[in-house]
Amino acid sequence: MSRLTESEHAAHHEHVHPRKGFFTDTSICIGCKACEVACKEWNRNPADSDWQLSDSSYDNSEGLGADTWRHVAFIEQGQERIEEARESGRRLVSLGMPTVRPATGAGADGSADLSGADTAPPDTPDFRWLMSSDVCKHCTNAGCLDVCPTGALFRTEFGTVVVQEDICNGCGTCVAGCPFGVIERRSDGIAVPKTNRDFVPGEQAPTRNAGVAQKCTLCYDRLTDDQTPACAQACPTTSIKFGSREELAKIARARVRELHKQGLTEARLYGANERDGVGGTGSIFLLLDEPEVYGLPPDPQVATKDLPRMYKRAGLAALGMIGAVALAFLTGGRR
Repeated sequence: MSRLTESEHAAHHEHVHPRKGFFTDTSICIGCKACEVACKEWNRNPADSDWQLSDSSYDNSEGLGADTWRHVAFIEQGQERIEEARESGRRLVSLGMPTVRPATGAGADGSADLSGADTAPPDTPDFRWLMSSDVCKHCTNAGCLDVCPTGALFRTEFGTVVVQEDICNGCGTCVAGCPFGVIERRSDGIAVPKTNRDFVPGEQAPTRNAGVAQKCTLCYDRLTDDQTPACAQACPTTSIKFGSREELAKIARARVRELHKQGLTEARLYGANERDGVGGTGSIFLLLDEPEVYGLPPDPQVATKDLPRMYKRAGLAALGMIGAVALAFLTGGRR
């Protein structure tokens, strides 16, 4: 199974529409969680916590899962980590990312002059919050789709990956096949309609089966009605942008160049590289630190990438065994 570039992928699947996706600009995320709420409300996903803050963050939902398809992370950073992030960004620039110029009013060392500026948290040289709304990546080469034995996962006409609940048998193979840990099986059945269009006030809602895999659908039911996904519609800062994946990639690269001109060398893109281990993602992120800081793998690899090599080796081994058996048979017959 060869890995396809985004353009090859689009041609292979013959999308009726341009490939759709998200661009999440974490530099303007304010952590309001409007996207989380809108996602849960539209998809009628249940609460997955008791609304208590977790031990690791000012956050109650902690991560993506069967009941949380959008999750906003809160990451506190001090001056030392901020400088480390900017230094790692400078190293990326030296490898070919956009040229960095000192910010307007910068000092001799290139650092920004913040005299007279509002340095109230989270935007100070000594402290900041990184806030990022995570979501399914809708990979170009989707491991979850590749390994599903029932065909429950399918590629839509918008280039997104969606689970068909009525076909999923809850085997969990897709859970292991996702390099981002996004997809998860729902532990309990819940009485909710599958989509808002199925909901009729006063009627008993159908129950979703326990154990079936669940993840973001990029609001497939809204896309078919030419609507914006609920999370992007609700975002008050336009941190979450929705549209053609190709156009969003251009916007994302322009945004990185803009931040670099301001001296924010830590700005970098995640998921925009078509040559990464998943062929690029449908969800592109602008990060202000290394991916691991946000709980993202630095080098995601689709689980099926080694299948061609494995099949080739298995074929050669099988031929070798057949040859050995035939040789033994012929030799034994002569004796």
